[in-house]
Amino acid sequence: MIILQTQQVARYFGAETLFEKANLEIQDQGRVGLVGVNGSGKSTLLKIIAGIDAPDAGQVIYNKGLTIGYLAQNSGLDSQKTILEEMTSVFNYLREMADQLHQMEVQLGSEPTNQTLLNAYDDLLVKFKSENGYGYEAEIRNVLSGFQFPAATYDKSIADLSGGERSRLALAKILLQKPVLLILDEPTNHLDIETLNWLEKYLQSYAGALLIVSHDQYFLDHVTKEIYALSQHELRHYHGNYTDYLQQRDQDFQQATQAYEQQQAEIKRLQTFVDKNLTRASTTKRAQSRRKQLEKMDRLVKPKDEEKALHFHFDINKETGKEVLGVHDLAIGYDSHTMVSPINFDVRKGQRLAVIGANGIGKSTLVKTLIGKIPAIQGTFKFGANVEIGYYDQDLTQLDRSKTVLNTIWDEHPLLPEQQIRNVLGSFLFSGDDVLKVVHQLSGGEKARLLLTKLAMEQRNVLIMDEPTNHLDIQSKEVLEQALQNFAGTLIFVSHDRYFINQLADQVLDVQSDGSHLYAGNYDFYLEKRAPETNATETTNQPISDNQAQFLADKEQQKQRRRLERAVTAAEEKMQKLAQQDADLQAAMAQPDIQADFTKLADLQQQLEQVQAAADQAETDWLQAADDLENAE
Repeated sequence: MIILQTQQVARYFGAETLFEKANLEIQDQGRVGLVGVNGSGKSTLLKIIAGIDAPDAGQVIYNKGLTIGYLAQNSGLDSQKTILEEMTSVFNYLREMADQLHQMEVQLGSEPTNQTLLNAYDDLLVKFKSENGYGYEAEIRNVLSGFQFPAATYDKSIADLSGGERSRLALAKILLQKPVLLILDEPTNHLDIETLNWLEKYLQSYAGALLIVSHDQYFLDHVTKEIYALSQHELRHYHGNYTDYLQQRDQDFQQATQAYEQQQAEIKRLQTFVDKNLTRASTTKRAQSRRKQLEKMDRLVKPKDEEKALHFHFDINKETGKEVLGVHDLAIGYDSHTMVSPINFDVRKGQRLAVIGANGIGKSTLVKTLIGKIPAIQGTFKFGANVEIGYYDQDLTQLDRSKTVLNTIWDEHPLLPEQQIRNVLGSFLFSGDDVLKVVHQLSGGEKARLLLTKLAMEQRNVLIMDEPTNHLDIQSKEVLEQALQNFAGTLIFVSHDRYFINQLADQVLDVQSDGSHLYAGNYDFYLEKRAPETNATETTNQPISDNQAQFLADKEQQKQRRRLERAVTAAEEKMQKLAQQDADLQAAMAQPDIQADFTKLADLQQQLEQVQAAADQAETDWLQAADDLENAE
């Protein structure tokens, strides 16, 4: 059953069109994702659908009795109540029912044969039970626990909480309200990985319908079953989750491009015939017929893959040694107060280490310790030979707020001509007068792109990045993923973006209050490996027999062998991918137009050298993994 429809909805800003003819349907218990680049109008469309704003054209049709819960991006609770008081207020109607039932029970004590009262009591009791009257307090505790608010925090005043905590409470409250349609604009902001996992499971079993805007691809993949994409002023519908949408979008683009090229060829053929034959007496009629055919033709617009997108890569000046970083029994914190200890891990050349953990656990503190911003409390860490560190700060404090975009880059590379600096900035979407903007005037996304520009220009061989996907839309994140996948150096990054971690990481460092735990693989492998470890932790205090000990040892050996098999497979796949990139680059360099363009040829040669260096490293990794597997047999 359809619970909501938009019909030909449009939003205009003066003579400019944000979107028009937007048609959308939401079914009962639908799971809908809305995606698009920053500025395409996603949040504006959500407000129209939620009934907050009226459309400039078209209409929104709501099913009778539809209740809508809408959570705006970065919104937080503004209340003087305590956490528990605010959450309990959602169920005031149940508390009133409970009071009514109690009054009826008292009355029935003196009027036990009052049939009218008995019937009213039974009806109200059935309603009270059906709406979870006896279980809503447990439901409140479950939701608050999921959002990392333990019982010890219930009496805290909401007014005294941080912005991120108030945002989490706003989401908790709207979930407890259980509207028929839940509209969420970037609900994953301010959530750590554990909370994201909990929220996904909660929404998967949510009884109502969902309409979600999110930049979190992993979240969209696990929660949504259909996608509406807002692009180039149009809204298009795709079945499946976000990954399915990407595949369908690429197929649609290829088909549209092919249709456009075929039509252009037909137009050229007809126009050539008209030009050659219109003035000839014997062929004039046929030429006129072709011209009419051209005039009546419904011309296709050349497809655009996406709106303007980032395009860049990270180069390096020189290679590091094989051992990039060693961390041993490190304790981190501030003013002699230890946050986490001990931390142990090693990073080798070319590896990609993801650092994860709960909000406030100390991930950024670890990064700042490694780059020397704050001292270690105890333990040691050492970088290897020829290491040059490039650092990305999640708070974007490395940018001088008083400088222009142009001077932010040019001041660090004064020998380069202005046009070259402008060209580099253009690849990060700063063009024309955009480069004259002052940093403090920029949005969060623009500042993030400027910091990435700065980092790319430094050509460092070790990148340490703290939440690099914050502020970036999905398309920009995908470009960053590709640039980092092609990066020939070593990457250490803090992130709560599970899709991003899956795409890049070959090691995951889980930072917890009792120290660090290292996993050799991406995020999905971390989840797989963590589950049996969690179960094992629960039984560590129980004595085990010799047979059980042997069984556990055999099981651990099997897991180790599977890990090595995966490492071999991953290395083989990486070698194949790099071999294909090598072939593609060499084919491109052989093209006559490329050979005639020295600048393009030099750029391709540089890319080829990076790919070949990465291929050599991949082969070394494969040989090592194969040897380890053979020794484990």
